[in-house]
Amino acid sequence: MKAIVTDKAPAAIGPYTQGFISGGLLFASGQIPLDPATGAVVGTTIEEQAEAACKNVGGILEAAGTSYEKVVKTTCFLADMGDFAAFNEVYARFFTGKPARSCVAVKTLPKGVLCEVEVIAEV
Repeated sequence: MKAIVTDKAPAAIGPYTQGFISGGLLFASGQIPLDPATGAVVGTTIEEQAEAACKNVGGILEAAGTSYEKVVKTTCFLADMGDFAAFNEVYARFFTGKPARSCVAVKTLPKGVLCEVEVIAEV
């Protein structure tokens, strides 16, 4: 296994690593809308936060030597399923290959954010 650590995505806020490459796949930790430089929450709307979370995913993909086009599976967490359509509009701009996906509403997310996105990608 090879650990992926980059300053192009927020540092881990708990006892985990941003991602690991194993068996030709990247397994990335979920990304929330934090500014990689400051750790502050980015945006207040689902659109702003989804954009930031997806960009953070991109930072990990890049550090692993892969891209959005090679993502095979995403898992998306929303604080409110009422944000599903607006989240999808932003998500679709990044994940143009339409990877397999699960999207669920959860009671709360770290730092009170509105969404989190994790990926598995081919390397």
